[in-house]
Amino acid sequence: MSLINGLPAHILLVHIVVVLVPLTALALVAAAVWPRAANRLGVLLPALALVSLVSVPLTTNAGEWLERHVDDDPLVRKHTELGDGLLPWALGLFVLAVVVWWGARELRRTQSPAGGSSRWSSLPVRIVLGLLSAVIAVGAVVDVYRIGDSGAKAAWHDGFSKTAHAEHDGDDS
Repeated sequence: MSLINGLPAHILLVHIVVVLVPLTALALVAAAVWPRAANRLGVLLPALALVSLVSVPLTTNAGEWLERHVDDDPLVRKHTELGDGLLPWALGLFVLAVVVWWGARELRRTQSPAGGSSRWSSLPVRIVLGLLSAVIAVGAVVDVYRIGDSGAKAAWHDGFSKTAHAEHDGDDS
């Protein structure tokens, strides 16, 4: 992808990543530590994680296209390098979302009158899933923040004046 309606696709797609990755991380942790949340989210959890996962390489590829169409800048290079590191976090969110969803599904099935016991209901399994989910979620959100911060610095470091223009002083509207 290169352009969407005349704008670089990266500056539009990045909003999907910035919203969906943290939202997926939050939903994953909630579902991993709170079985009722896992039941309520159902298949929405892995679906959300899948959309997040797919959006990362789309945004990264659009960013690489944009990098080739702007002046060489160390801030842009840093942003690009950081951006390349998000895919493993997004993959981790997806894998854990599928595991948590599947586990909640199995637990519901085994708790029905015809079902038996389930390894998913054991406390150690839930603790491990909760801890893994929290680690991956925090890593993903911190990475999104670092990438976004570096991108904002790359885009805006020379793009505005630190002092207001005289014609705008006192006019907050």
